[in-house]
Amino acid sequence: MNRSEQYERLAKILKEKNDVLSELEALTWVEVLWEDFETTLARAGEPYPGEAKSFQYVVQQIDAYGPQLHLFQTKNEKFKHLMSKRDLH
Repeated sequence: MNRSEQYERLAKILKEKNDVLSELEALTWVEVLWEDFETTLARAGEPYPGEAKSFQYVVQQIDAYGPQLHLFQTKNEKFKHLMSKRDLH
């Protein structure tokens, strides 16, 4: 399975946990979580453990936070595109 297929599979898992997110939002969250994991390892000087470990990490994040991801709020420009125009108040 290539990375794109893994992203799609993870987005489907996320949508099952959080039906508020659109398919595009779920896919974007998966990509951000995956890339954040890889970036954090690289910055720490850790060797890349492979895509299987990245996949496992994203599944763990989805299990822990997936149902609430639509509530995520930030002022960080890096994540603003993940914020829908929903009224969360």
